[in-house]
Amino acid sequence: MRLVELDTLRNAIVGLPGSSGLSTEQRKRLTIAVELVANPSIIFMDEPTSGLDARAAAIVMRTVRNTVDTGRTVVCTIHQPSIDIFEAFDELLLLKRGGRVIYGGKLGVRSQILIDYFQRIDGIPSIPDGYNPATWMLEITNPVAEQRIGRDFADIYTNSTEYREVEGSITSLSVPPPGSQPLKFSSVYSQDQLSQFLICLKKQNLVYWRSPRYNLVRLVFTTVCALLLGSVYWDVGNKRQVMDTTKGLFMVMGALYSACLFLGINNASSVQPIVSIERTVFYREKAAGLYAPTSYAAAQGLVELPYIVAQTILFGVITYFMINFERTASKFFLYLVIMFLTFTYFTFYGLMAVGLTPSQHMAAVVSSAFYSFWNLLSGFLVPKPRIPGWWIWFYYICPVAWTLKGIISSQLGDVETMIVEPTFKGTVKEYVSTVFGIDPDVTGPAVAVLIGFCILFFGVFAFSVKFLNFQKR
Repeated sequence: MRLVELDTLRNAIVGLPGSSGLSTEQRKRLTIAVELVANPSIIFMDEPTSGLDARAAAIVMRTVRNTVDTGRTVVCTIHQPSIDIFEAFDELLLLKRGGRVIYGGKLGVRSQILIDYFQRIDGIPSIPDGYNPATWMLEITNPVAEQRIGRDFADIYTNSTEYREVEGSITSLSVPPPGSQPLKFSSVYSQDQLSQFLICLKKQNLVYWRSPRYNLVRLVFTTVCALLLGSVYWDVGNKRQVMDTTKGLFMVMGALYSACLFLGINNASSVQPIVSIERTVFYREKAAGLYAPTSYAAAQGLVELPYIVAQTILFGVITYFMINFERTASKFFLYLVIMFLTFTYFTFYGLMAVGLTPSQHMAAVVSSAFYSFWNLLSGFLVPKPRIPGWWIWFYYICPVAWTLKGIISSQLGDVETMIVEPTFKGTVKEYVSTVFGIDPDVTGPAVAVLIGFCILFFGVFAFSVKFLNFQKR
């Protein structure tokens, strides 16, 4: 950090480009610092001064020069450099259109070696006093200048002493010293998988802790939604008051349906912008070989779980007691477990949607389409017995359907209250089984299937970050 002159910003948050955090030139220096962590012998930079004013460009190039002075080699493309920036370089490779070399070699003090080389060519005017060597060099080597002197600068260089010296150096340095062995490493990464995972998890924890707009707002939103839902369905879970009629029972099931779907979709939608931004950083760090994609994916998934647990407790406790479901420890525990699994698979679905699509907007469009299908064919709006045969297959692969199976069977699967109406005569348990096609004993299998959906969605996300790359550069 001292090398790139960022020591005074040690505890600053990077933020988002153009809106918060570090300035553009500070970000460029930070990018250099991140690459220096691996202690590379060669660093490649593509126009590090682009988009900067003169002062910022000078600061960045001073950082580059400091890096070179530590013994590292920096290969850097540069665009319209000032005199000070140009003279910060030791050597120059100048190419013409088509990739042919016009000059390759040392610049010298105040670019004197470069100036002497071109001034030896017949027809090339001398550089004016105080003129920028970089500007002069480009002016005298353009196609118009070639036509004027009737010679090709690439051919001139090929026949020069400078060219032969460079070729000689390449030849001599290409021969390994006697007795030397080629470098071999047991792994692409400097740390083992567990260490990579723990470091990525620590990093993601910091990112999430420093993202109150996402996490704090998510918890506040969860609390508000729970209070709203609890007030709308106030006390409808009291089976002695409402469960002896199909209308009252339908209200109880509506409360369960709303509880599992309302926040789940919000989880999937809110996580997508965060993962989309993180994926951009991941692409760069993956290309630099900092860690394996699987370590990143595991950390990205695991870091969500504590916040989902907090959501589940907040939402579950508030809604369960405001709706006034049957107050037994087993039913309350199953309610929390199914809520947790539901929030988890919705969140992992949001991760997966971003991983499989090139942009956050595309992920949102694709996700919305699936939310509609899940909502329609979950077995509540259209009960399972009434779903057409050609769509029944979707009911069995719909995660919301399994959430409803688990939560309804756990809360109502043992209720023996009699319903006596012209349309139906029997117990609540029989009504749930007959009208909605939900087996009273399906709670265990439903929990297992929900765990399977969590694993599936997370696994597809991990696969996508490992094998898919939507970068345009």
